[in-house]
Amino acid sequence: MLGKDLYSMIFKRKSFHIFRNVGDEKISDEEIKDIYEAYEGFASLYPDIKTEIRIVDNRKVTTKRGQELCILLFSEKKEGYLQNIGYIGQQLDLYLVSKNIGTLWFGIGKTEEVCDGLDYVIMFAVKKVSDEKKYRKDMFKSKRKSVDEIWSGEQLKGVTDIVRFAPSACNSQPWKVINGDGILRVYRYKKEGKRGIMPADKVSFYNRIDIGIFLCFMELCMEEKGMTFERTLFTDKGDDAELTLNAEYEIR
Repeated sequence: MLGKDLYSMIFKRKSFHIFRNVGDEKISDEEIKDIYEAYEGFASLYPDIKTEIRIVDNRKVTTKRGQELCILLFSEKKEGYLQNIGYIGQQLDLYLVSKNIGTLWFGIGKTEEVCDGLDYVIMFAVKKVSDEKKYRKDMFKSKRKSVDEIWSGEQLKGVTDIVRFAPSACNSQPWKVINGDGILRVYRYKKEGKRGIMPADKVSFYNRIDIGIFLCFMELCMEEKGMTFERTLFTDKGDDAELTLNAEYEIR
C-alpha cells in the first residue's frame, strides 16, 4: 500500500519550474532528516535494485531554478531501474508536497556527486513553500492529454480521470492504457517526431522514468478506490516501437 496521505497530495502538487515568491522559510535540519527516513519506507517496483538519495546544496549541481536544495536520486543499473526510480521518486515528490516543500523533477541538471558506487539518475530541485496559494488550485485546469488519448477500453472512475495528471518530461505524457479482459495493460507510448526539447537520445531514458511515475499515480488511485490487483512488470529496453508494454494489472 502506498498510502492515502500521498494520494491526497496528487491534487495539491505542482511543478515549480521557477521558485519565485514562495516565502522565506527554510527547510530545517529536522526536515532533511525526516526526508531521508521517509525515503527508506517508500515502496519500489523492483526491491532488489538498490537506490539512495543525497540532499545537497546548490554548489554541487548545475541546476539554477531558484531552489534551496537539490535531492539527487541514485540507483544500481539493472533491468527496470528507470521505471523503479520514477516510481519511488514520485512517492518522494508527493511526500515533500505534504511537508510544504515545493518540487521540480529536473532531468538535465548535472552533478559530480557520487553515492556508494551507484549511478546518478535524476534530481529534484526543492524549496520550502510558506504560501499555500502557490500550490495548484485546480488540477483539472492543467494541460494534459484527453482521456481518449491515453486510455482505451472501459474507463475506471477515479482512476482514468486522475492518472493523466502524472508529471512527465517536457509534459510528453508517454503512456497508453488498454483495459480489456479484466487486465489493465500499461504501455510506453512513443509518437514519432514528438519529443519537445529533449535530446533524441534521451527520450526513452526519461520516458521510462515517466512510466514509473505514472504507475505510482495509477496504484495510488486504484488503492483509493478500494481496488485490489496483481501487478506484472515487463522488460522495456528503450526501443523506438510505438507501444512498449511495461506493466499489466489484473483486477481482482
